Amino acid sequence: MWARAFAGIVPGFLLSAGLVGLFTWALPGPWQGTIVAGVIAFFVVWIAVMGASFQFANGKRAWAWLGSLAVVSLGALWLLQWLRWIE
Repeated sequence: MWARAFAGIVPGFLLSAGLVGLFTWALPGPWQGTIVAGVIAFFVVWIAVMGASFQFANGKRAWAWLGSLAVVSLGALWLLQWLRWIE
């Protein structure tokens, strides 16, 4: 149980940051206009990810899935920035 809880906290935090970052960059207009809504949405998404981490069969699967998804989401942000599609 503790492994799944920490999987929701650590990689879940990074996954939530990546997902909210991708969403806020996708919205039209400057990113400064979405900062407050992004921070509020971040906590909602993070709580949802923490809750979803308990749906995994064990802690190893939770860490593997959430960690992989966090790397993909943050990698997508990095790639978009490297391609200069977002600034």
